[in-house]
Amino acid sequence: MAAVAPRDAGAERAARERLDRMTKPPGSLGVLEDVAAQLAGIAGACPAPLPVPAAVAVFAADHGVHAQGVTPWPQEVTAQMVANFLAGGAVVNAFAAQLGADVVVVDVGVATPYAVEQTDRLIRSAIRSGTADLAVGPAMSLDEARRAVEAGIEVATALAADHACLVTGDMGIANTTASAALVCAFTGAPAAAATGRGTGVDDPTLARKVAVVERAVGRLPGRPATPEQALATLAEVGGLEHAAIAGFVIGAAAARLPVLLDGVIAGAAALVAAALCPTALEYALAGHSSAEPGHALALQALGMRPLLGLDLRLGEGTGALLSLPLVASAARALQDVATFDSAGVTEKS
Repeated sequence: MAAVAPRDAGAERAARERLDRMTKPPGSLGVLEDVAAQLAGIAGACPAPLPVPAAVAVFAADHGVHAQGVTPWPQEVTAQMVANFLAGGAVVNAFAAQLGADVVVVDVGVATPYAVEQTDRLIRSAIRSGTADLAVGPAMSLDEARRAVEAGIEVATALAADHACLVTGDMGIANTTASAALVCAFTGAPAAAATGRGTGVDDPTLARKVAVVERAVGRLPGRPATPEQALATLAEVGGLEHAAIAGFVIGAAAARLPVLLDGVIAGAAALVAAALCPTALEYALAGHSSAEPGHALALQALGMRPLLGLDLRLGEGTGALLSLPLVASAARALQDVATFDSAGVTEKS
């Protein structure tokens, strides 16, 4: 956290000035001009380097709140999907292959044992075998929450050595319940507004989810106002993958790399990261807006505008990956597009 510095304001100004001199009407690239300037500020250079190669880290963990019947999916699916990611059979693998991005799976707390061949695409950083049931007590201890955050920082630091952009991914049956609880805890939103259908649950299951989130958030003393309170809130109602993604965002910022945020799990984790280290969010971009209602609430609280709105609700890093070409295009335009002077094009009078 001490290594996280604000974006380079001078590089951002230079990017804005170059964007205005490029052979196009000023502001005509809309949000992509903001992205280009942000990338310059992150890199401390104008133009910024292209955000490639990219790596998506899929943080996998289980949740004790599964026992409350908040999802029809069995808990062992988390471990089964870890094997699927490593075999290259998931949607995130397909999208990453299309974009030339690397996929790394990080086990920070998968409850069900799984057997896979030794591979450098799997990082075993399990803090515990899934969280405890947040409906009846703390999901984890303060020490476990801190260690999970540190695990995410370590992954970001390692990937930063040979990647130019980091992408958040996640996998964990019942993790939208913990996400809703975090969103409520950090934004003050009511449970009914922040809790969605996740994998597509029916009305009775959704009602159970809302009740669980209300009960869990009701134990909290109030919205966290300090990093210490943020960590305590994370430990009370969050997930191991939320903690790790929060650390991943902080680690990316410390390495001065852009980090693309995926859906509601990443949004909830970003709320934690912002409370722990506010400057870290200067390095983050919201890849898309999930169909989960809590994600929009998180993005609003963070003041972030999503690049895509495709009603995705898969997770894995899929929505964030789909935004990568937009981010790369913004950097490419800043690098390659001629200015009026260099192209000999007459400007408007």
